[in-house]
Amino acid sequence: MATATEHRTHDSHTHTHGAGCGHVAIPHGDHTDFAHDGHVHRVHEDHVDECAPAGHVAHDSHDHQHGEGCGHVAVPHEDHVDYVHDGHRHAAHEGHWDDH
Repeated sequence: MATATEHRTHDSHTHTHGAGCGHVAIPHGDHTDFAHDGHVHRVHEDHVDECAPAGHVAHDSHDHQHGEGCGHVAVPHEDHVDYVHDGHRHAAHEGHWDDH
């Protein structure tokens, strides 16, 4: 699984993400992302980044179909819903699931 991300700073972000901050925490590679206002945020040094994958990473051999009531945490993300599964986010993409 690729963990590379684009470095897109989320400007004017005054909320401090962390344990108990009220947002869904999502393990992502070597850090934790937080779902906030339809975005996925990553705490980075003294600011917050929008955490987005750099490129397309399909999750091979994923037979489970995510959806309402599937048992995984649903995370609104931009124009779609991701699902937290096996320590990373899955997003539907053209008949398969991508790792985010």
